[in-house]
Amino acid sequence: MFSDNEYVNVFTDMMSEGFIVIDNEGKIQVYNKKAKEIFGIIYNQHISHERGAIKKGDIVIIGDNSLSRDDGNLTYSSLKCIGIEDKGIDTGDALIAVGVYDVCGVKPVYLHKKKDKHQETLKFKTNFIDMNISVVIDFTNKIITIEIDGEKYTMNYINAVGHIVILDGKTKKMKFYQSPGYTARRESINDILKGEIYRAKGENFEILNIIGKDIFEIHKGSSTIKEFLEVAKGKDLSYSDEFKEINGIPTMCTLLPVDKNGKRIGAALIVEDISEIKRVIKERDEALQSLEEAEKKLLEGKSRQKYFPEIISESKEMEYVKNLAIKASRTNSTVLIMGESGTGKTLLAKAIHDNSKNKNNPFVHVNCGVIAESLLETELFGYEGGAFTGAKNEGKKGFFEIAEGGTIFLDEIGEIPLSLQVKLLQFLQDKSFYRVGGTRKIKIETRIIAATNKNLEEEMLRGRFREDLYYRINVFPIYIPPLRERKNDIYPLVNSMLPNICKRIGSEDKRMSGEAFNMLLKYQWPGNVRELENILERAINLSEGSTILSKNLTINIKEQDNFNGDRIVPLRDIVKYYEKKSIENALKYFNGDKKKAMNALDVSKTTFYEKLRKYSIN
Repeated sequence: MFSDNEYVNVFTDMMSEGFIVIDNEGKIQVYNKKAKEIFGIIYNQHISHERGAIKKGDIVIIGDNSLSRDDGNLTYSSLKCIGIEDKGIDTGDALIAVGVYDVCGVKPVYLHKKKDKHQETLKFKTNFIDMNISVVIDFTNKIITIEIDGEKYTMNYINAVGHIVILDGKTKKMKFYQSPGYTARRESINDILKGEIYRAKGENFEILNIIGKDIFEIHKGSSTIKEFLEVAKGKDLSYSDEFKEINGIPTMCTLLPVDKNGKRIGAALIVEDISEIKRVIKERDEALQSLEEAEKKLLEGKSRQKYFPEIISESKEMEYVKNLAIKASRTNSTVLIMGESGTGKTLLAKAIHDNSKNKNNPFVHVNCGVIAESLLETELFGYEGGAFTGAKNEGKKGFFEIAEGGTIFLDEIGEIPLSLQVKLLQFLQDKSFYRVGGTRKIKIETRIIAATNKNLEEEMLRGRFREDLYYRINVFPIYIPPLRERKNDIYPLVNSMLPNICKRIGSEDKRMSGEAFNMLLKYQWPGNVRELENILERAINLSEGSTILSKNLTINIKEQDNFNGDRIVPLRDIVKYYEKKSIENALKYFNGDKKKAMNALDVSKTTFYEKLRKYSIN
């Protein structure tokens, strides 16, 4: 038989989120397995060491990407114990240091960089007391590696980390190395250097028992934990799915008060680790960086036309889009198609599906912007019989179930309300959902292609689109440039559209005069390809003979120049023009070296490769 506490432990350990409960004095009552995993209290260490503390003569190796940030408030004065006395070492600096603890006469070696002068990596090699020691801080991939005579000790980080390895001064064997969860175990660099006892590591060593401990022993200095305690003591506050950072780990938290008989007895915190998002960003950056190599392996022009005959184009910008679409059709990754209204996002989504391995399964197009907000959840996910007044007795399948085995195309995804974005995120995470009014989890395999004409990053900043959902759908981004940026496509589009429109409206075949073509090339096309089709249909109806003349085109031409003179030009066009020119000039100056060009332009890797894609710069 289980005791009440054992039942609670068994149940909470089954949860997929971290679950922490404290009483109104801040003492931990429940701390489930997932919470221990998130905060490193449970960590499968393959390299073992015994319990102990630092001692005089021990050798200390430190790698810290941001001093005082996540190392127990380490400062330059804390380093005196290993012989470093340098007032030039400031908060936020990156530091690599090797020294001997509490021993005079052994000169330490160290390297530090100001926080505004960090490069991609900070490397340090030395032979210290007949040992080959190497420390690398990789700011791009966010890894710190300490290597001693070929033995490596690595620490991944999200924002900041203080990594340390201690060697026994007599035997030169490792006696302590840093690992995730050090904040909860009170094993930060500063704690260790002050002589705090550190715990043993290894698969068979005892897990830290935290039940009954003060919450600040495990999570000190976090504003979220302070808030947690205030609620436990009676503060009137609760929230759901808010982004918080705890122990340097980005999480999504739900905070709930716990009352009994009208009296506050504690609080509960539900925690979801969203560091997975950071991994997705990294994967996306790597994918963007490898596009140049991937392009060489893609099919050339004739093959692209074979795969996507319905996408009419001759411009290099659209050939680049087709290359990406071919790759997208060969994977099951979620695709986000971006572009202005009328650029052909729906056509591209259907083409990707039609060339995928699921082409014989359904393609379901859902325009999220035209379905009433109150109906969108039931349309997407369906409902059970009797879920609401007027519901069918047998219930109804939603678009996700209808698209099972195939593709659901969520057009204008930026219009989905925040309340429904949570449910969509859940589906993206584990391919499951509940119907409205249902209690049975439905699990299906349906590929998502999303599209938007909005800037979702701006929508995130304004609180209208969830950050975690954005990173989940933006795994494979494809940007379709507007027609004004690829005017080489106007000629083949017109030649393809004219016969089809004439046949559809019952008109004789017509052709375009040279003067009319010139007018089309001068126009800026705010409505893109869709507007071109409408203009052509109107011109066919207005023309009296077999030739469409310039007077039949109902468009207002504004002469173009190279952004000189007194004419007012849309600001976004000027920005795009000079952005593209600056990138091309930088690449030319550095003979195509992207890393040097990126550094000279002072932009991040993600931004640089997105601009290359946007402007089709190869």
